[in-house]
Amino acid sequence: MSRLQGKRTLITGGTSGIGLETAKHFLAEGARVVVTGNNPGNIARAQAELGNEVLVLRADSANVAEQQHLARVIADHYGQLDVVFLNAGVSVWVPVEQWTEEMFDRSFDINVKGPYFLIQALLPVFANPASVVLNTSINAHVGAARSSVYAATKAAFLNLSKTLSSELLERGIRVNAVSPGPVETPLYDKLGIPDAYREQVNKDIAATIPAGRFGAPEEIAKAVLYLASDESRWTIGSEIIVDGGRTLNG
Repeated sequence: MSRLQGKRTLITGGTSGIGLETAKHFLAEGARVVVTGNNPGNIARAQAELGNEVLVLRADSANVAEQQHLARVIADHYGQLDVVFLNAGVSVWVPVEQWTEEMFDRSFDINVKGPYFLIQALLPVFANPASVVLNTSINAHVGAARSSVYAATKAAFLNLSKTLSSELLERGIRVNAVSPGPVETPLYDKLGIPDAYREQVNKDIAATIPAGRFGAPEEIAKAVLYLASDESRWTIGSEIIVDGGRTLNG
């Protein structure tokens, strides 16, 4: 198939989980792909899986200087950029009394600040038209305990799909969001849940999902593919929730 034939694309956080699966879908649809990551092991594995034609770069989403450097690399590599999937992020679930200022800042730096300044740095690089897809979360809508800071970062990020669409549309740049529910990805391995409790925690989470299971990365990737493609050219400032019905429960 060729839904993205010849499209020059960038996927941040593309070395594992949803990002890596999306990279595979983009490649299958004819896109040229650059992915970023921050874990050397994941970067090496992604390079092996995606092949030598894919540029796999190390870039810390929290570091504005690295995001600005990334934009320069993309300009040198492609000339112009047709699609960016801003997927890099961190999910930290901690009771409110345990948060420190450093932890708070780190979450916002990775999930909001870095991606925001990457968009800014890419403005001269975007083609006209171009598509920006933000990976947000249903936690922007759901009041889950211990998610206060994570949910706040995702609510802020989600809002950019509307405000930046309004500001950038005259440049031919449309911005949309995909908001996953719980998905089986390495992100959940970063939550610090002891192995002894992981199975029970997974059962508890699955019980909140009407579909009765976690989502799969490819189910999110297909929504991203639609938003990245010209099929969605009349979709602007919108959000696609892919959550197995989780938000039906409030």
